[in-house]
Amino acid sequence: MDALVLNGDVVDQGLDEQYDSVQKTLNKNKDLLPQTIIKNIGNHEFFDYNIEKNSKDQVQNFINKYLEFSGEEKVYHDKWIKGYHFISLGSEDGNSQTINSVTAFISDEQLEWFKEKLAENYQKGKPIFVFLHQHLDYGDNPWVGSKQSEEIKNILEQYPEVIMFSSHTHRDLNESSVVLNKPFTIVNTGSIHYTIIPDSNEEKGYKRESDYIKGVYIEVNDNNVTIKGRNIKDKEWIFSTEVSN
Repeated sequence: MDALVLNGDVVDQGLDEQYDSVQKTLNKNKDLLPQTIIKNIGNHEFFDYNIEKNSKDQVQNFINKYLEFSGEEKVYHDKWIKGYHFISLGSEDGNSQTINSVTAFISDEQLEWFKEKLAENYQKGKPIFVFLHQHLDYGDNPWVGSKQSEEIKNILEQYPEVIMFSSHTHRDLNESSVVLNKPFTIVNTGSIHYTIIPDSNEEKGYKRESDYIKGVYIEVNDNNVTIKGRNIKDKEWIFSTEVSN
């Protein structure tokens, strides 16, 4: 395996002890893990349950803790791995007086950077892998994961080679998790803590299942990508979807 991507909400709260715990786990298993580990920011990195709303300074403090953990200079960053571009977007605000606790904020500066990175060494038909913890849309549901979802989609529509991975929703991982031809591809990564399962018998129409531990495994061969859903707990494959450009 060439890389591992932790696509946000790596911690439940953006506290030193939680980052330390994750890092200890990664260090303990370093012989099993790839050298390249991409650590993206989610919404929980802006959480301290003792703080109702973050001030501007508190937001920056949470960002600084994430940057120290991830080894990145900004909440958005990119890497080239074996000739393929991995681009991570990241929220610059969270649980504050200017934005709620779940929605991503992507600045104009980040959007311009994103355009530049997509164009960098671009080859028609060659896959580009994009990551953002929050989703762009949620099917027919009005829940929007990023305040700048439309701006991001408008940029991505110029790049059908893009495969965009989002998390955040805790939706179950199955074949419908891969949406083709948007014109780019969208992948819901599933969750390793708890999964939301539709259930008409529940008051909210769904229930939480903590017994679901799932993720996605990506194989790349030239311009062809295979996306596989994996039940990590039961060590079983769930689905396999081919994406060709």
